[in-house]
Amino acid sequence: MTDQSAAESTTLIELDLWSDLVCPYSWVAKRRVETAVAAFERPHDVTVRLRSFELDPDVPRGGQVPVSEHLTVRHGGDAEVGRLMNARASEVAEADDLYFDWDRAVRANSFDAHRLCALAGEMGGPALRSAAVERFQSAHFSEGLAIDDHEVLQRLSAECGLDERRVSAVLASDEYADRVRTDEQQARSMGVTSTPFVVANAYAAVSGARSVDDYLALLRGVATATV
Repeated sequence: MTDQSAAESTTLIELDLWSDLVCPYSWVAKRRVETAVAAFERPHDVTVRLRSFELDPDVPRGGQVPVSEHLTVRHGGDAEVGRLMNARASEVAEADDLYFDWDRAVRANSFDAHRLCALAGEMGGPALRSAAVERFQSAHFSEGLAIDDHEVLQRLSAECGLDERRVSAVLASDEYADRVRTDEQQARSMGVTSTPFVVANAYAAVSGARSVDDYLALLRGVATATV
C-alpha cells in the first residue's frame, strides 16, 4: 500500500465513529480522526459520521456526583482505581491538546445530549453535529458542567448555533431517541461494547483511541482495497 495508490483511488470513504460524550478516549479519537482525514491525500472524499453510544445508560441524571467518586463506586470502592484511570486518560490526551479537569468533572447521563447531537446533524449536517459533540465534550471534561441538565444543554446548544425553540421541544419530548437507539443497536450488532469504535466503509474496523497514523493507515487501506 502506498500514498500514491491511495491518491489515485476513486473510492469514496464513509467513516463511522461511535463514541460516548462522557468517554475521554472518544474525545481523543474524534480529534485524531479529524487530523488523519486532514492529512489524507483525498480528504474531500471522506465523510465522517459521528454515531451515538452510551457506555452506561443506567447512570442517574443529576446529583453533581464527581466523576472520580462515580468511578470509585463502580470499582468496588477503590478510589485509587478511579484516580489512575483519570490520570491515564489525561496523559493520553495531552498530546492532542485536550484538557480534562477531573476536580470539576461530574457524572452525567449522556442520552439527552446524544439526542441533541442527532438534532444538530439534521439541522446542519456533519459540521454542526461535530460542533455539538465537541461543545458537549468540552463542557463535560474541561468545564465541570452537567451535560444531563436541561438548562445547561439549552445554553450549550445555543452556543453551537442550534435553534433554541427546537432544542426546548426536543428536550421536552423523546424526539431523536430512536436515532440514538438505532446507532447503539447497530454497534452492538457488531459486538461493540466500548468506545471509541471506528468503521470504514462498513467493513474495516478499529477500536480504542488509536494514533493518527493508525487512522490514516485505515483510510489508505480502504482507499486501495478495491483498486
